[in-house]
Amino acid sequence: MHMHKLEKIWLILGISCLIIFLTTVGVSAFYMGNKPPSCLLTIDPEKVDQQKPFDKPGLHKVEGKEWDYELVYVAQAFSYNPAKVEIPLGAKVKVIATTKDVIHGFEVAGTNINMMLEPGYISEYTTTFDKEGEYLIVCNEYCGSGHHLMFSKIEVVKK
Repeated sequence: MHMHKLEKIWLILGISCLIIFLTTVGVSAFYMGNKPPSCLLTIDPEKVDQQKPFDKPGLHKVEGKEWDYELVYVAQAFSYNPAKVEIPLGAKVKVIATTKDVIHGFEVAGTNINMMLEPGYISEYTTTFDKEGEYLIVCNEYCGSGHHLMFSKIEVVKK
């Protein structure tokens, strides 16, 4: 079978890119231990308000853990609970969130916090708030007609 020279070049280039990509993913996954975030923790979406820690949303000081505070959020049709939270500057915070109804986004503007909240699953993210100011939390997954009204605020203040 005769192949044109340019066809051979493009075929070699395509296969080389595929090998480089698969090698990169393989090294990242198996050698470095990177994996996509998974929702290993589950919750009954109809009983969110009755289960800890979602029975008391908000900021809670914790002892004996790698983080200083746990920030618990519950999302539901066009609102986050709590609507506003004050966090001390430099605090290491574990954000724990879930939703009662449909898929919602949880993006803290100006930070690298960006989670998808799915009914029946608990999403977690640990971060340190090193910059003073007000951070807006927005839903970045379309969730219905009031989607544009869904927001909350985190205010980082000096102690």
